[in-house]
Amino acid sequence: MKRAAWLLAMGMACGAASLNCLHAAMPTQPNIVFILADDLGYGDVGCYGQENIRTPNIDRLANTGMRFTRAYAGSTVCAPSRCVLMTGLHTGHCRVRGNGGQTPLAQSLRPQDVTVASILKKAGYATGLFGKWGLGDAGAQEVGLPRRQGFDYFFGYLNQTHAHNYYPTFLWRNEEKVPLRNVVPNELPNGAGVASVRVDYSPDLITDEALAFIRRSADKPFFLYFAPTLPHANNEARNRGLEVPDYGEYSSRDWPDPEKGFAAMVTRLDRDVGRIMNLLRELNLESRTLVVFTSDNGPHKEGGRDPGFHRSSGPLRGIKRDLYEGGIRVPFVVSWPGVVPTGTISHEVVWFPDFLPTAAALAGARPPDRLDGVSLLPVLRKATATLDRRAPLYWEFHEGGFKQAVLYKDWKLVSLDPDLPPELYDLGNDPGEKNNLADQNRQIVSSLRIMLDHARTDSPDWPIKTRAQRNQPAANQTRWKPDAPKSSSP
Repeated sequence: MKRAAWLLAMGMACGAASLNCLHAAMPTQPNIVFILADDLGYGDVGCYGQENIRTPNIDRLANTGMRFTRAYAGSTVCAPSRCVLMTGLHTGHCRVRGNGGQTPLAQSLRPQDVTVASILKKAGYATGLFGKWGLGDAGAQEVGLPRRQGFDYFFGYLNQTHAHNYYPTFLWRNEEKVPLRNVVPNELPNGAGVASVRVDYSPDLITDEALAFIRRSADKPFFLYFAPTLPHANNEARNRGLEVPDYGEYSSRDWPDPEKGFAAMVTRLDRDVGRIMNLLRELNLESRTLVVFTSDNGPHKEGGRDPGFHRSSGPLRGIKRDLYEGGIRVPFVVSWPGVVPTGTISHEVVWFPDFLPTAAALAGARPPDRLDGVSLLPVLRKATATLDRRAPLYWEFHEGGFKQAVLYKDWKLVSLDPDLPPELYDLGNDPGEKNNLADQNRQIVSSLRIMLDHARTDSPDWPIKTRAQRNQPAANQTRWKPDAPKSSSP
């Protein structure tokens, strides 16, 4: 019955006209390892052009699998991006749409939310999360805790501010605090702060727990969501926020200390990716395991670093908190020996909402009816394949006003405020978003603006706040209106 269900799901994913994508044998219910870096930019790894920082294990993953050049995170900051990843719904539809919100519960998944973990658990997978969660916390947000959202086991940080601290006094194992040997004077109630005594480095502990999960789950299908905090900064430490035990091979470089620390963090992340891949090989699980490596958003400028120093955004414009490409386009590498073609590159547009339907198809499970992503299996089998994507890609962001972006084919519309004229870019010819073409293409702007306005549903926890609403009396508020649409579309 599982085999039949899997074939049905695969057929639905590939489309009636594309059932020949199943011509070669594909293992049923493969293990799924999803590795999510934190604030790692598009240009921060070698296989995406990084020259200063060594990432041999991630590069090897790309050489043995498929590298995507047009992959997008769910948001430009942490919590909403992870919500999109878990639910398959973009930030106009999902529960958590920012790192703030009107109420504490705005930062938490709800009981009715369906996550990729809950789908895989029902399909017979062992499910484990190791690292940063950020979608539910102790207290008012307990409904969103990992084990209430489909995970069998959790170890790491619940609260994303706690996750800033690389030497905390505790981590969470399921719903229990695990005390550590670090000392944090003036520690905040959620565990955030700056340690004065540094003994236990949290990324090392989290990786050890993830490896133990693989070992004890090796005899059944498993889903490992590995979400380390590297290379996020400890914002509370300000210009000393790139917390790492040592600078390693970068200690003698003629660089500012924050840039040494950032490079050491990225290489340490790469080392942990290598530890996971080595264990899969040791246990003869590599051919039965789909591995995805990506990042939750673009590179940061916290901790005293300059994201331009290592060209962290590569050729792209913008960084974390921007809806330009540098804030949302991320490295995305998929490896699965024997299934994903070796050393291939795909230029197909993919994004975080695609993960849930892809995982469901692999597990032979039925995804929710309304999702904002599509299964990536056709592209994973053949890099030149195209996806049957009907709707545009959409993002919204609620810090410093209300920002939106929509991507349809190569046209991208960016709205920095509903009161202001939007910007239009042709990413096919201008991936660096240097030339705003809005004035020359008013018809395309109008059509994309309609897509932008219809892409979202209202949420009382995430109201639209414009600059005018914050700074002007209500009677003086105006909103920019697009030209009347014409019959053609972009």
